[in-house]
Amino acid sequence: VFPASSEMPQRQPPRRQSISVGRGARKRDEDSGTDVGEGADEWAQSKATVRPPDQLELTDAELKEEFTRILTANNPHAPQNIVRYSFKEGTYKLIGVVNQLAVHFSQVGNLIPKDSDEGRRQHYRDELAAVSYQGSQESAKVVISETEILEEEEEPKETEAETELGSQTDVPAAEAAAKATEEELMTPKQPKERKLTNQFNFSERASQTLNNPLRDRECQMEPPPRTNFSATANQWEIYDAYVEELKKQEKTKEKEKAKTPVAKKMGKMTMRKMTSMESQSDDITKVTQAAKIVERMVNQNTYDDVAQDFKYYEDAADEYRDVEGTLLPLWKFQNDKAKRLAVTALCWNPKYNDLFAVGHGSYDFMKQSRGMLLLYSLKNPSFPEYIFSSESGIMCLDMHVDHPYLVVVGHYDGNVAIYNLKKPQSQPSFRSSAKSGKHTDPVWQVKWQKDDMDNNLNFFSVSSDGRIVSWTLLKSELVHTDVIKLKAEGNTTDGLNGLQLHTVGCGTAFDFHKEIDYMFLVGTEEGKIYKCSKSYSSKFLDTYDAHNMAVDAVSWNPYHAKVFMSCSSDWTVKIWDHTIKTPMFIYDLNSAVGDVAWAPYSSTVFAAVTTDGKTHVFDLSINKYEAICSQPVVAKKKNKITHVQFNPIHPIIIVGDDRGHVICLKLSPNLRKMPKEKKGQEVQKGPAVEIAKLDKLLNLVREVKTKT
Repeated sequence: VFPASSEMPQRQPPRRQSISVGRGARKRDEDSGTDVGEGADEWAQSKATVRPPDQLELTDAELKEEFTRILTANNPHAPQNIVRYSFKEGTYKLIGVVNQLAVHFSQVGNLIPKDSDEGRRQHYRDELAAVSYQGSQESAKVVISETEILEEEEEPKETEAETELGSQTDVPAAEAAAKATEEELMTPKQPKERKLTNQFNFSERASQTLNNPLRDRECQMEPPPRTNFSATANQWEIYDAYVEELKKQEKTKEKEKAKTPVAKKMGKMTMRKMTSMESQSDDITKVTQAAKIVERMVNQNTYDDVAQDFKYYEDAADEYRDVEGTLLPLWKFQNDKAKRLAVTALCWNPKYNDLFAVGHGSYDFMKQSRGMLLLYSLKNPSFPEYIFSSESGIMCLDMHVDHPYLVVVGHYDGNVAIYNLKKPQSQPSFRSSAKSGKHTDPVWQVKWQKDDMDNNLNFFSVSSDGRIVSWTLLKSELVHTDVIKLKAEGNTTDGLNGLQLHTVGCGTAFDFHKEIDYMFLVGTEEGKIYKCSKSYSSKFLDTYDAHNMAVDAVSWNPYHAKVFMSCSSDWTVKIWDHTIKTPMFIYDLNSAVGDVAWAPYSSTVFAAVTTDGKTHVFDLSINKYEAICSQPVVAKKKNKITHVQFNPIHPIIIVGDDRGHVICLKLSPNLRKMPKEKKGQEVQKGPAVEIAKLDKLLNLVREVKTKT
C-alpha cells in the first residue's frame, strides 16, 4: 500500500509501452541484419508452433479420421458385483440394477417462488402490515404535539427568580428528553420477519385424529344337544379286541414279507424321493381338499344355468307331442391330455352317482398310441377328479360294486390292470404280464364278478385271441384261469398229416346273467353270439347267428331274465329271448351301431348310438317299430359316437365320441314315462310290473311267430 502523496509514481499507458517495445525490436532486427518489410508489425507475423518431443507424426488421412465418443449417464465407479441374500431361494444372488446416480450437492429448503399463489399472498400480507405500521406512527406524532401544547398552557406562573433559576437548569434536560422520545417515535420499527412456510414440508404441520371407540359384539347361541353314553366292557371283550389287533399286525407283516427285496428297495427309494421333493417344494397336499371345494364352487357358479336345467328343467313341449321326446345337452367333458383319443369305455360309479370313469384309446389299428383313464364328476365338469395314463390304449373298463375305488381296465396290447383310486400313484396296483398269461390280442371287455370261495376278488376278460380268462387277485399278484376258448364252428381246415385245425373265434363283447351266475353271452367278430357256462370249457350252451358283421355289444335286460340285446356294425339292434334262436325285435338304424344300453328305470327303454352322430332312444311299450327319439348330439357330422350309458339314479345319459369328448344329456318326460294313475287304483311299481310289461310284448311276438 502506497502513501497518498504527490510523490507516488505514475503508470505509463500500455499503448506507449507496446510501441517502445516494438521500436526496440526493430533496432535489434536492424543490428542483427535481418530484413523486415516496411510497415510490418510484430502482430502480423506468423506465430511459430512449439511441438512436444513425444508427439506422433500422423498423415492427413489419419488426422481427418473422426472418433466418436458417446457420453452416457452410467457411473463408471458404480460397483457391478453387489450380491444380496435371497431368503426365497436360500442363496446369494447378484443384483441386476445398480444405482448410477451420483449426488454432488443437496440441500433441503423451504423457499417459495414469488410468482406462485402462496408467494403473492404472503407479499400482500407484508404490505398490509407495513401500511398499518405507518398509520400508527403518524397517529403517535399527532398525540405528542398535542401534549406539548397542553403542558405549556398549564404551567403555573412562578416568581421571576425561580423562573430564571429553573430556566437555567431544566431547559437542557427537557430538550434532551423530548429529542429522545422523538427519535424513538421517528425511527420506524421494522416488522418481525415471518418464516415462509413450505406447503410441501409436512413435518411442520401436525394433526391429531380421533380414535374410534372399540365396540364389543356378542351373540348367544343354544348349546349343542348332549347325550350321556355309558358302556361296560368285560374281560372277554377286551381280550377279543387285543386278539383282532394282533391278527391285523400279523397280516401286515405277511404282506411285507411277500414283497420282493427289489420292490422293497424301490419303495424306499421312492419314499426318499418323495420326502426330498416335499422338502424342496411347497407342500400343496395340505390345501388339496380346500382347493377342490373352491374349484367346485367356482364351477357351480360358472355352470349355474346348466345345473338348474339338470335339476329342474322339464321340456314343456312334451305335453303337445304324442310319444316323441328330446334330449337336452347339459355338460361337455373334455381334457387337453386326452385330445385325439377316442372314448373307448364309459362306466358310472356304483356308489357315487355323480362320478363316472372314461377310458381313452384308439380303434384304429394303424394309429395306436397311449391311453388315458379319467374320472369326472358332475360337480366339476371343467377338470377330471382322477387322471391315470398308460403306454397302451385303454379299450374297456369296469368298476367294482362293493369296492367302488377299484377300477379294472383292458389294454390294446392284451394286458389287464387294476387301478386303486385310494392310492395317488399313477401306476396300477395290479398288472398282468407275459408270464402271468396276458392276452395276445386287444382286450375288448372286462367285468367284475362275485368273490370266489376264498373271498378273493376276481374278474373276467374277453379278447380277440379267443380266450375268456378269469383273473383272481392273490395278495400282490394276478392269477389267471382260462374259462373257455372260442372256436368258430364249421370252420375247420386240414393241416399236415390229416390234422384238423380249428379257426379261433374272436371275442368282442360279453355279459353275465343277472340271476344265473354261471351263464354268460359272448359276441364275436364273425357276428355269432355264444351262450356259455363257466363250468364247461369246451362246449357252448347255445349259438345264435345274430349279425352279419362284428358284434359290438351284448347286454342282458336288468329286469327280465330271458331277454338280452345285441348291436353290430351291420346297422342293426336285435332283442332276443335266449330260449329262442331267432330275434324278437330287429331295428335298422341306417348306420353302424357302436353301443347299446338298457335303462335302469324301465324294462322296455333302451338307447343306442350310431357312427353318424345320432342317439336313438326306444320304448317298446310305447312304440314297437321305431325310436321315440333320434337326435344328433355331436357338433360335427364327422364325429362318431362310440359309447352310451344311463345314470342309475338321475334321468340323464352320457355319450362319448371318437374325439375324446363326453356329453351329458337329459331325457325329456316322454322318454321316461311311467304308467298313468287310474281313478281308484294304485299304480303298481317294482320289478314284477316291469317283467309283466315286457312279457306282454314278447307274447304278442311269439303268437305272430307261431302263426307264421
